[in-house]
Amino acid sequence: MKHAVLYQAASLCLSYPDDEFRARLPLLRQAAPQLRDFLDFADATDPTELAAHYVKVFDFKNRHSLYLSWWRDGDTRRRGMTLVGFKQVYREHGLEFSDEELPDFLPAVLEFSAQVDARLLLEFRPGLELLRLALTDHGTPYASVLDAVCRTLPGPSPKDKAAAMAMAKCGPPIETVGLEPFTLVGEPS
Repeated sequence: MKHAVLYQAASLCLSYPDDEFRARLPLLRQAAPQLRDFLDFADATDPTELAAHYVKVFDFKNRHSLYLSWWRDGDTRRRGMTLVGFKQVYREHGLEFSDEELPDFLPAVLEFSAQVDARLLLEFRPGLELLRLALTDHGTPYASVLDAVCRTLPGPSPKDKAAAMAMAKCGPPIETVGLEPFTLVGEPS
């Protein structure tokens, strides 16, 4: 696993920045120099401000979603099957996913990638790239974490949103099944 340390470090950087994360900053800086820009930002930012920044970036906008299935399936019924697929991949490797978080949560996928392989990162690369571009456009240092992860994947990263959308074939789908207007059959009484 050539990139295992980076994936594990990125997993910690993309998780909620609690006291445990702050205590690990020196270790993360030593283990993953590719994340230096983000780690400098995290180290220089007041813990309360860093937590507020995380919430602002990731908890209020789907366009910054850390849930990889959202990028492919949106908020559709199909997403449920994708989540089952994530759990199945984990089980195939003897791992049981806790119900604290959805199995497609990027920090969990990065941790899996650090321990097993990067298959899920490769499969969901278009979403990773769209997230990377969205975070870059937003101007958050979290974008540098996605930059480092995407650089480990084969092939060039798309340069802009249009190229990433082409890679993804389209944006997250919108549910259309069952949303047609209710129509009555026959004569009203």
